[in-house]
Amino acid sequence: MLFAQEIVQWYHKHKRDLPWRSTTDPYIIWLSEIILQQTRVEQGLPYFHRFVATYPTVQDFANAEEDEILRLWQGLGYYSRARNMHKAAKTVIREHNGTFPKDYNSLLKLPGVGEYTAAAIASFSANEPQAVLDGNVFRVLARYFGIDEPINTNKGKKIFSGVATDMLDEKNASIYNQAVMEFGALQCKPQSPNCDICPLNTSCYARLENKVNFLPVKIKGKASKDRHFYYFILKDKDRIAMQRRGPKDIWENMYEFPLIEYPEALDLSQLKETSVFQQFFPVDSELEIISRPKKHVLSHQNIYATFIAVKNFIQSGEKKRDWNYVFIKDLDTLAKPKLIFTFLRDHNICNN
Repeated sequence: MLFAQEIVQWYHKHKRDLPWRSTTDPYIIWLSEIILQQTRVEQGLPYFHRFVATYPTVQDFANAEEDEILRLWQGLGYYSRARNMHKAAKTVIREHNGTFPKDYNSLLKLPGVGEYTAAAIASFSANEPQAVLDGNVFRVLARYFGIDEPINTNKGKKIFSGVATDMLDEKNASIYNQAVMEFGALQCKPQSPNCDICPLNTSCYARLENKVNFLPVKIKGKASKDRHFYYFILKDKDRIAMQRRGPKDIWENMYEFPLIEYPEALDLSQLKETSVFQQFFPVDSELEIISRPKKHVLSHQNIYATFIAVKNFIQSGEKKRDWNYVFIKDLDTLAKPKLIFTFLRDHNICNN
């Protein structure tokens, strides 16, 4: 157990003072874990404080409107996390009488809660001996034990799960799990870890074999899909046109400017010639590019967004359109993708 002992000793000396570490409330821990998925602590911390302040109990979360949750979430990305949190909160009220579960098996049944999150909540809140496996833990185990099986294969996950369970200090699962995760985040970092001051450097495989930069191994995923979005800025005095995205795509139910998506990049003259443009706008529309294609990277997708002002546009009843005008002063009440509210902020478009 030298590995576990060294990790825990390091943790007591170097751990960060994070608010969710001072509680065993599974609801608070759940909030932190979901918010921090694929998110840096520095970015997620303000969101954590806002959610705790706005929804101090799981009942408050369950009673909230989805639009309100999405608006509070905007900027974090991966909006399905917020929707699943809402579903999970409702499940807790419905199936657990409003008491957030602490045991691994019950947690695993909640929407949006996978094996890692269930293990983390169960061990942190109830000291249940469940080994956690997140990106930080994969990296620490791969380097220390010299495991070169890809972490994103079924065989690799089975191997790492076995090693993680073997290393788990079952009597102190909470502290050990937090320690090994923190060790990966601060000491055994993805890039340029300071191996000279690592307490495990005399027994670490990767350090001894000069393979720190080669472990862990991960198979590359499929190539990202390119999508070209053309957003139209339509203002009418103190109002601006917005539309709500539909289901089964990115940013479901969130608000954006009127949009035309096209499979390839177009200039303004080419855009005007498309049938989809002519379906919504007069052919002689006066257009002005406000922001040229800006790349917005999502999981397996690259969004190239061009923002275009439409001058002297007159709404008519002849064409059926998916957008409506909203008061500019009310824009902050709408849940918007980061791409949209960042544009509004950076271009000060609502004050022009």
